[in-house]
Amino acid sequence: MGNIQYYTEEGLKKLKDELHELKTKGRQDIAKQIAEARDKGDLSENAEYDAAKDAQGLLELKIAKLEAVVGNARVMDSSKMDTSKVGILSTVKIKNVKNGMTVSYTLVSEEEADLKAGKISLASPFGKGLNGKAVGEIAQINAPAGVLEFEVLEISY
Repeated sequence: MGNIQYYTEEGLKKLKDELHELKTKGRQDIAKQIAEARDKGDLSENAEYDAAKDAQGLLELKIAKLEAVVGNARVMDSSKMDTSKVGILSTVKIKNVKNGMTVSYTLVSEEEADLKAGKISLASPFGKGLNGKAVGEIAQINAPAGVLEFEVLEISY
């Protein structure tokens, strides 16, 4: 059994949609490529056929990995969470103690992380540093530039 990961309903739906797309359209496309390459003659010296078979193997590997992720995925029930502390699926507003800059992030699983959308992984240095902190606490985050300090201003779910 793999590691259980927690997702938003939207994030889990996105994973399931991707898996469905790979299983249907992805497999059909690969099968078509293999058939076209097979029609070109001698398979022993057919680079297109070899490439299509390699692509098929990579596709099946990706499908297997995604099936394992989806199989271990759970949707978070925010009604059962401690909303007084930062945790998975919480949106946290933090202030850099050194320069006063504020920023908000939502902590999500690694697969859902998207910095442009303001979603950071709970397993990232920021996620680890913020996890379990309450409003008013200072989070020390190990970054390549050294230890950064952020004050937790607000938490929402």
